[in-house]
Amino acid sequence: MYDVIIVGKGPAGISAALYTHRANLKTLVIGKFDSAAIKAHSIDNYYGLPKVSGKELIQRGVDQAVELGIEVIDDEVISLEMDERFNLITKDSVYNAKVVLLSTGKPFKKIGIKNLDTFEGKGVSYCTTCDGFFYKGLKVGVIGYKDFTIHEANELKIFTSDITIYTNGNELELSEKYNESLKDFKIVEEKISELKGNEFLEEIIFENGISKKIDGLFVAYGSASSTDFARKLGILTVDEGKSIKVDNSFQTSLEGVFAAGDCIGGFNQISTAVGEGALAAKSIIQFIKNIKGELK
Repeated sequence: MYDVIIVGKGPAGISAALYTHRANLKTLVIGKFDSAAIKAHSIDNYYGLPKVSGKELIQRGVDQAVELGIEVIDDEVISLEMDERFNLITKDSVYNAKVVLLSTGKPFKKIGIKNLDTFEGKGVSYCTTCDGFFYKGLKVGVIGYKDFTIHEANELKIFTSDITIYTNGNELELSEKYNESLKDFKIVEEKISELKGNEFLEEIIFENGISKKIDGLFVAYGSASSTDFARKLGILTVDEGKSIKVDNSFQTSLEGVFAAGDCIGGFNQISTAVGEGALAAKSIIQFIKNIKGELK
């Protein structure tokens, strides 16, 4: 078991890892090379560095962590669950931790489907754990095309057998493990143009003009974000669910789960994320010291 697992290897996550590692906490960083900063062609406002690309700056941070002996895994966390500890599920493994830091940045999931926002809470959901129960025996869909999508569809199987995966024009990008689950679902690859209904969602309209009746649509588009994990665990969010709420110690409403960087909102700058990662790490170090003290 790890003392702390950090989800996301951007500026906030790597900054936190540097401090938890130096405090002799067993630390694991899990993330893909997909920080929003990577898209920056040129960064010239970061302290002490000349003009540098976002990609180079992020890579320098990861290289620094690895050189110090921090375990950094290039993988995607698909689900975060909790029993007596925190269990982080990737496509191939399950990792356990006493504490989790969420630092995956802001989710960028612009699907471009007309009326998607209109039916949120009225047939459109972002959390199978929260809302799956309400669709017992009904016709549901999951929109997405990656492992995260299939994981969420699998969670719905205890409520209904009528589940369709809507890739919205994308090719499926699945690991072998989740590719084997496809036999349990219908697959529709056509691009969706809009959703229709009266008070609640009733119908999906595709760009080719065909329509399909549906009772509920779960959004699991792209990779799972920090706010996706927050919804699953009942962690409080702000900004209409787009950011995770934290206290002054960067702890969320769920004890043992911390968050830092763009996923908590505020001034979305690399320098801010680095500072928040360091402060979150300081709080995590104290939190784990307290846990160890209680166990003595």
